[in-house]
Amino acid sequence: MPPRPSASAPGMATKRIKKEIADLSKENLGAISLQPNESNIFNWKAVLPGPTNSPYEGGVFEVDIKVPEDYPFSPPHLHFVTKVYHCNIASTGAICLDLLKHAWSPALSLYKVILSLSSLLTDPNPADPLVPAIAQEYKRDRKKHDATAREWVKKYATPKQAPPPPVPTTKASTSRPKLLNRPSPTTSASASTPIPQIAGTRRPASTRDTIDLASDSDEGEGQGEVSIQVLGNSSRSTVVNGTNGNGGERRGTKRTRLNNAPAGGGGGSVGDAIVIDE
Repeated sequence: MPPRPSASAPGMATKRIKKEIADLSKENLGAISLQPNESNIFNWKAVLPGPTNSPYEGGVFEVDIKVPEDYPFSPPHLHFVTKVYHCNIASTGAICLDLLKHAWSPALSLYKVILSLSSLLTDPNPADPLVPAIAQEYKRDRKKHDATAREWVKKYATPKQAPPPPVPTTKASTSRPKLLNRPSPTTSASASTPIPQIAGTRRPASTRDTIDLASDSDEGEGQGEVSIQVLGNSSRSTVVNGTNGNGGERRGTKRTRLNNAPAGGGGGSVGDAIVIDE
């Protein structure tokens, strides 16, 4: 048994705990978490991952640690917060470990205790059980023991995943869709304006043609002959010369349009020339 602490033990325990906190930064904890409470350094919490190749693999086990005022002359008090199917761990979380009883030494630290606890998950001690029924099962039917231990890991020691954030939904609109006010179709100027009627005489197209040109003199004297030259298959204006009935010379302009493609088969044929009076 370690010697009993003196009256200055609380101060000694505080000093020792602070030293262990500083030493933790030098240790390779791996996946193990070990840290004191921010408001009380006598209360600690450890988180142990289930050892690989053990029935507890994949589990995460939380352990509560309370450091006595006469520490390190007395061992810390540990218990499992997470339920474990283990012959050395009771349903209340109490732990049967030699280091926490008669094998304790002031030279040990909280870090070394947690490492020993992790080893206990890998190698139970059925010879000194805290739960005799589980110890017997471990010795007689190891396969059944390990299967039950895995079921407890799934049930109690598997970290729960946070639910995904809710997806925002848009409320369905119950109102009727608004009708768009479409502008009334407007007719183009060419559609609304009547097509002017063209006065003229339709004649067969030829290289040269002769038409009668009425005299525009006030006396209405006679008629003259005018020759019109039709050029190509396009519309164009042609200046024509002629004489009136009195022998005077008369000059005028005729517009000739050649009809190449009759629409609808009515009113003329290909090659017709339309002579327009102006």
